[in-house]
Amino acid sequence: MSNSPFWKTKTLAQMDNAEWESLCDGCGKCCCIRMEDEDNGKIYVTNVSCKLFDPATCRCVDYEDRRKTVPDCVQVTPQNIPALKWMPQTCAYRLLSEGKDLPDYHHLITGDRNSIHRAGMSVQDAVIPEGRIEDEDDLPGYITEWPGEPKVLSED
Repeated sequence: MSNSPFWKTKTLAQMDNAEWESLCDGCGKCCCIRMEDEDNGKIYVTNVSCKLFDPATCRCVDYEDRRKTVPDCVQVTPQNIPALKWMPQTCAYRLLSEGKDLPDYHHLITGDRNSIHRAGMSVQDAVIPEGRIEDEDDLPGYITEWPGEPKVLSED
């Protein structure tokens, strides 16, 4: 029997649901609103979060039923993660799908769910809930750059 952690011995598709869900580091970056430039396909990340995102805990307040309230919320799966180029570059799902390892601050490495926040790699208490933005046309004014991420993403 191997003493290696499951994410080093299994593919994403081989993981059970508990293992899969445990990969999420709780950074909250994927819950920030993105905008795509229709002319060039570039994707811009804002500091405006989904209405179901709790900025204090960096968690969805209705994770199990989120797609009832937010129909375009993407469920990340082993099958679709390679195509989700807008996912944070620091995302464990993305990193593992690209053959990389988890970062040192990841809770599966440290044993502490708050290590991501202490490392400054989350959006904890740094986002504006989407319901507080009066006009969607104002979103370009909220474009930001999160730690470990570029300001502009590309679908390429």
